[in-house]
Amino acid sequence: MIEDPIVEEIHKIRQEHAAKFGFDVAAICADYREREKKSKLKVVSCPPKPILESTES
Repeated sequence: MIEDPIVEEIHKIRQEHAAKFGFDVAAICADYREREKKSKLKVVSCPPKPILESTES
């Protein structure tokens, strides 16, 4: 696999961020939601796509 320094840096930052919260997914997500609220950037959410039922039986 090709090593990409940018991807490696992102992995390092993500690992450090997760470690701050003891790798607790709920705490990590809460932090991201809080950062999102404080950000002056516009956050876009798309509604989930409907699941189409299969016509095969």
